[in-house]
Amino acid sequence: MNHTEQTFTALGGQFVTPVDTLTEKLRAVKAIVFDWDGVFNDGVKTGSGSSSFSEVDSMGTNLLRFGFWLHHRDQLPVVAIITGVINELADALVRREHFHACYSQAKHKVDVLKHLLDQYGLQPHEVAFFFDDALDLSVAEVAGVRVMVRRRANPLLTDYVVRNGLVDYLTGSESGQWAVREGCEMLLGLLGQFDTVMNERLRYKPVYDRYYAQRQAVEPSYWTVGPDGPVQK
Repeated sequence: MNHTEQTFTALGGQFVTPVDTLTEKLRAVKAIVFDWDGVFNDGVKTGSGSSSFSEVDSMGTNLLRFGFWLHHRDQLPVVAIITGVINELADALVRREHFHACYSQAKHKVDVLKHLLDQYGLQPHEVAFFFDDALDLSVAEVAGVRVMVRRRANPLLTDYVVRNGLVDYLTGSESGQWAVREGCEMLLGLLGQFDTVMNERLRYKPVYDRYYAQRQAVEPSYWTVGPDGPVQK
């Protein structure tokens, strides 16, 4: 058992896919896709219908992007949120962090994933997907790397996902407990980039600031998914 596997197993995480196999799949990843509700938060809505995110998770996404940028030699990974509802704070995170896209009202998410990947010439096996619930399973079926956010309240769903080969790693942290950060650090550990990411972030120049300039140049796109597919806002 390597250090990353030992660390995250001790945290309560479960490697459904053997670590060596998962690491090999991870090396091909060029896009990171997140669900929103139940992944960045516990799924509880405000009166306006929005749901929040944590700066701890946000930092995790940035560190993971930097790690893939290093892994692919100065090539930014494509990053997107695909959510089943409209959420102002999801749009806000995408805008601030310069993700590539946010898709709202996505009911059959695998079709939306295809729309995203077609724009960047990527394939489903090049996607790392963070998810938590039934609406996400069509993407989990095709994505290369699947991280499911654990929730004790849905044991039958979790069992179904594991039995049907729809997940590679189950987080030890539950919804609303910084599970995105856990998944991001775990992937960085398997990729062999965590220490490099932290060292370069500490130094800032000249490597991290070059990554950051590229990240900030990304102009996000926002899409609402209707009966005829995604329509740009």
